Amino acid sequence: MKHFKWIKKVLLYMLLLVSIALILSMPIIISGYEIYKEAIEKVPLDMRIEQLKSDEDYVTIMEISQHFKEKVIESEDRRFYEHYGINLTSTVRALLKNIEVGARVEGGSSITQQLAKNMYFSFDKKYERKIAELFVSFDLEKMLDKDEILELYCNIAYFGEGREGIREASRHYYGVEPIDLTEVQADELVRTLKSPSVYNPNSINK
Repeated sequence: MKHFKWIKKVLLYMLLLVSIALILSMPIIISGYEIYKEAIEKVPLDMRIEQLKSDEDYVTIMEISQHFKEKVIESEDRRFYEHYGINLTSTVRALLKNIEVGARVEGGSSITQQLAKNMYFSFDKKYERKIAELFVSFDLEKMLDKDEILELYCNIAYFGEGREGIREASRHYYGVEPIDLTEVQADELVRTLKSPSVYNPNSINK
């Protein structure tokens, strides 16, 4: 009985902490939602997707090397096919790391979140922007299947030296189409996503 009472107290304490956290974060959530609504109203999601697909360098998921697709998921979002827009494990890990160092150094963003950010938002590290990004991520997950999300991400990701999208990057760095990327080339391009100015193939191969 004493053990049960102790568990009950712990659960009540945790519930209280969560409630306080929600109350304190409510202004940020509301502000983030307003940023999201403004972005979506300015350029609706379906229109933004069509804009991306109309680019002459846009490639479908079937035109991208399997090596690259596997490596980008392994590097950026291992649970991509399992979650619904947000990787809770990575997010909690990043949050704990940020608390530990006293600054926001890790984001824990899923591929869907990164796509949302690239489609609509700046790269600042404000929490309001992260909330807005989450709302777009949930919309993307409702509207598209996983392969469509991955396809869009590959076409909008930045690879350094002014190259946006996997086709521009493949041609610029290796003179090949995305489907012809070797395992080594795919690995180098995925590494580039972490820091395009530092890890792009031209920098690491000097």
